[in-house]
Amino acid sequence: MIMKSTVFLIYLVASSLLVNGVESKKSGDSSWSSYIWMGAGAVAAVVAAPVALGAAGFTAAGIASGSLGASMMSVSAIANGGGVAAGGLVATLQSLGTGFGMTAYAVTTATGTAGGYAAKKIFEDED
Repeated sequence: MIMKSTVFLIYLVASSLLVNGVESKKSGDSSWSSYIWMGAGAVAAVVAAPVALGAAGFTAAGIASGSLGASMMSVSAIANGGGVAAGGLVATLQSLGTGFGMTAYAVTTATGTAGGYAAKKIFEDED
C-alpha cells in the first residue's frame, strides 16, 4: 500500500507541475523555480498534516484526553445532543488521525502544491 501511495503522490505532483509549466511558458516565468516551490509545498503538506493531527490529539488509538481534539469532541457532542455527528469535522479528523487514505493524500498533496505555488508568487514577486 505504501508503494502505491508513493507512486500516486509522485503522479499528482508531476501532473500539477506539468500544468504549471505550460502556464510558466506563457508568462515567460522560469518553470524550474515553480517546480521546486510546488514540490516543496506538496512534501511539506504531506509530512506536516499527520504531525498536526497527532499534535491536536487525533491519534490512531483515539482522541487523546485533554487535547484540542477532546475539546472539539465535547463541543460537538453537546451541540448534537450527546453524540458526535458522523461525517462531521471531529469524525473526519479522527478518521484521518487513524491513517491517511489515498483521497486524503491526494487532497493534502494538491493543497500543498497550490500552497507552494502561492508562496512562490508571494516571495518571488516582491523583487
